[in-house]
Amino acid sequence: MSLKFEKITEFPRGTLAALLKDGYSYEPKFARYWQKQWQEFDDFFYDNPQIAEKYGFITVLADKPIGFVSWDPRKLPEVAEVGHNCIATAHKSNGYGGRQMREAVNRIIAQGAKKIIVCTNEKLVAAQRTYESVGFRFVKKSEEPICPEYAGQRIHYEIIVK
Repeated sequence: MSLKFEKITEFPRGTLAALLKDGYSYEPKFARYWQKQWQEFDDFFYDNPQIAEKYGFITVLADKPIGFVSWDPRKLPEVAEVGHNCIATAHKSNGYGGRQMREAVNRIIAQGAKKIIVCTNEKLVAAQRTYESVGFRFVKKSEEPICPEYAGQRIHYEIIVK
């Protein structure tokens, strides 16, 4: 089975929120804090298909969405910020997250970014490894404003495009 990267708009409204909920299901407290934000994010992309089609994609395996990534282009060409990035629980630890992130980095570079930034949480070790494996470098740690007791500190990364 080969991995494909398809337009977000090829899938029904609610797909992004459902993937986020599934991807973070190992810690139910995350959904308590972030579920409203996930739904607002999903609504934004489906209400703005011209943005969804250019600044994100869904990762598909055997015709089923298994993850997605998005980025904020408002500060291009100086910087693009990776937003949500997740892989469904059943498909974690298979290398799909790294392949998804490499595809996103390539698309962001093609859009002219000089720098790509991303942050994750201290407790999300797999995400840290994924970002580092595709070339992101640690920049700093900061406080997590929403749920530090579950997520730990925020960890910031960047890629400087040469």
